[in-house]
Amino acid sequence: MKILNQLLFTGLLIFGISLQSSFAQTEGAEKPIFKISGKITEKGSEDPIPYAAVALLEAESGKSIAGAVADFEGEFIITNFGSGKYQVVVSLMGYESFNTPVLTISDSNPSINIGTLSLTSDAVALQEVTVMGQRDLIEEKVDRTIYNAENDKTLLGGDATDVMRRVPMLSVDMDGNVSMRGSSNILVLINGKQSAIVATNVSEALKQIPAEEIKAIEVITSPSAKYDAEGTGGVINIVTKKNNLQGATLNINSSAGIRGSNLGLNASLKQGKMGWTLGGFGRSGYNILGFFENNQLVTNADGSTLNIIQNADTRSNMLFGRYNLGWDYDIDKYNFLTASVSFGVRNMRNNQDDLFTETFAEEVLVSSLLRDVNVNNLSNNVDVNFNYTKTYEKPMKEFSISSLYSQNNQTNDFINSLYNGTFDDIVSRIKNNNLGRNQEFTVQLDYVLPIGSGKDKILEYGAKNILRRAQSDFSYFEAEGADGEFVEVDNPTLSNEFNYDQNVTAAYTSYTTNFLKNYSLKAGLRYEYTSINADFKTAESETEIPSYGLFVPSLNLSRKLANGNMLKAAYNRRVQRPFLNFLNPNVNAANPQQISQGNPLLDPELTDNYELAYSTFTKGMTLNFTTYFRNTTGSIQPVRTVLEDDIIFTTYENIGYEKAYGVSIFSNINLSGKFSLNGSIDTYYARLNNGLEDPLYAASNEGFVVSGRLFANYSLPKNWQLQAFGFARGRQVQLQGFGGGFGMYSLNINKQFNERRGSIGFGAENFFTSVFTIKNELQTPTIMQQSTIGMRNMNFKINFNYRIGKLSMEPSRRKKRGVTNDDIKEGGDSNGGANMNNN
Repeated sequence: MKILNQLLFTGLLIFGISLQSSFAQTEGAEKPIFKISGKITEKGSEDPIPYAAVALLEAESGKSIAGAVADFEGEFIITNFGSGKYQVVVSLMGYESFNTPVLTISDSNPSINIGTLSLTSDAVALQEVTVMGQRDLIEEKVDRTIYNAENDKTLLGGDATDVMRRVPMLSVDMDGNVSMRGSSNILVLINGKQSAIVATNVSEALKQIPAEEIKAIEVITSPSAKYDAEGTGGVINIVTKKNNLQGATLNINSSAGIRGSNLGLNASLKQGKMGWTLGGFGRSGYNILGFFENNQLVTNADGSTLNIIQNADTRSNMLFGRYNLGWDYDIDKYNFLTASVSFGVRNMRNNQDDLFTETFAEEVLVSSLLRDVNVNNLSNNVDVNFNYTKTYEKPMKEFSISSLYSQNNQTNDFINSLYNGTFDDIVSRIKNNNLGRNQEFTVQLDYVLPIGSGKDKILEYGAKNILRRAQSDFSYFEAEGADGEFVEVDNPTLSNEFNYDQNVTAAYTSYTTNFLKNYSLKAGLRYEYTSINADFKTAESETEIPSYGLFVPSLNLSRKLANGNMLKAAYNRRVQRPFLNFLNPNVNAANPQQISQGNPLLDPELTDNYELAYSTFTKGMTLNFTTYFRNTTGSIQPVRTVLEDDIIFTTYENIGYEKAYGVSIFSNINLSGKFSLNGSIDTYYARLNNGLEDPLYAASNEGFVVSGRLFANYSLPKNWQLQAFGFARGRQVQLQGFGGGFGMYSLNINKQFNERRGSIGFGAENFFTSVFTIKNELQTPTIMQQSTIGMRNMNFKINFNYRIGKLSMEPSRRKKRGVTNDDIKEGGDSNGGANMNNN
């Protein structure tokens, strides 16, 4: 908890500095506020250029005084300087630098809007371009928060899970499960698209994306009607690195450490109107050792109690790979085609060695059992995209057709070996084979129409259809001894085939307008109709699941205040459909004392989100306050009961509600051109109730959940860079207990060489903590369980990156579109039960 306390102290310090700055400004209100603003566009197309570096130099000495980074609309504001004569210099890779004439700032002329600055494309070698200033790691936009992962060198050798841990408003547990402001029901997109691999298991999909391939993470807490209605917590869009380059290049990146290694190769070729990309990487994990301890007290119907104690050593090995081939073609000035094919594999093998179970009745030992458990979680996936985009002479007018076919094949098997009474020989074995397949075919149409001659009124509408089929073929086998032949169990509950077909048809319209000079409004309405068919192979009749339609409204309102400050208010309704992880009827008995099973009859859950946010900028500091309320009805919650032999059985039901009242504070401080510091504190008060009246099963819980993060970056001379990161999350409130808190930290030093073509660095993670321990607690009227999970997560690594080839920049002419699917509520494991990886 030291890390959490330090983060809380840092957050309070940031808040105090902000208040002090605000009071200082109030006391000195008679002093003018000096400001220079403007907008950056591309010469010829007049499209806005985002993320350009803007530096303010003293006219006489050329010394850098202040700076800024253009936002997504190309607009910038420079503050934090005094009166004098200055020049504004704009720089961006692939464009010629732009120098303004000398500007005079005085008490009588404190604010200047220099209007539109047009940059000219400059087709020079990338390594010859120097970008002035340091781009912000985190940016606040009107409707989203953007984490620029490409500027974070501590991520080298990591994956998307490591990136997510650094993003404000997001929390990632030790298993890689992501939540946004306390909700794990989120829409996860990759470049605006969702594939079947993400639909099957978000946490595992994130481990397949190397951090070096990620350009930015966009967090959208109040999505408009254009986005699918699913994802009660909001939308996360992972933006991978793209380019509009001419020529050929090959990039090699690798990392080797005591817990894992990776190797990536990425090539691109762009000649004229046609471009190709070919990429691939592999990532392995090893020496992932840990342990768990479990103590559960079960009360039987007759009032007697049993105390069951379990412990085991754990070890895991993993091997991930992903390969992609992309193609794009500029038919002419207004018509574009893009296509891509990607393949992925994931092999994870988890072992529980010497799973020792002792059962006590009234403090008398009843039995002692020893087991070995081997779990294989293997999958492969393929995604095929084809998109057509048509633009028009009128700026921002666009029509697009996007299609996606995606298939994910998953194998989740386990073998449970039971030893004899003397623990010398294996007396029997149980095997569960669970073959799963998730297929999707999606077609989407989008049309963007600016109204009038300006860009302040935009009408968007579109339609979409998703055909999805999920299959689960599961069976149980028994064998005698260590070498006996496995025989299938003749029981339709344990051996069966489940098919789940889902068709979602949607249409939306959204209208954006600016009014009263400083106000912006984005309102939309979406309608979705869902039909479902589900059946078991051995059942006499189909499982009846009714179709349903939903209206999903959204409203976003913002007001620009003085000095670039902004106030935002938003409301939206979200829906979360359950999918295979919750529906899968396969019985997961990897740990025989805690078995779980999905429920094919689950309905979707509905959530209403309300949000109010304020962003301010003062003396090199960006400060954002957000308060929100989230109300979920028909919440999908686990229901735990005690079966014969004192086994805890977990399934899922649409019961109860979840309410969350939260506050998020985030700040980014640029102390100098070389040192930056940012951090955030997220806290919410959760109230959960399953709505049941039977005292044996009724459950409710409430309490605060606090998390925080801190990131520091320092640029050293001679192309050296030092970065540090820390994250901590306190105890998490759950319906029937609490999830333990944990913290993580890392340090990285990096050196660029050969005109920044290559870099080499050294990283250390959790170097003062040999073992992480997380304590979880479960409480019901009949069950009391306390478990401790341990993980040896200390890691030291060497990072290397090198680019071969010479490229020149071609100005971007359009924004690529793609399919954006999200129809699932993630949770549990891939067998439909609670997470049993460490039980």
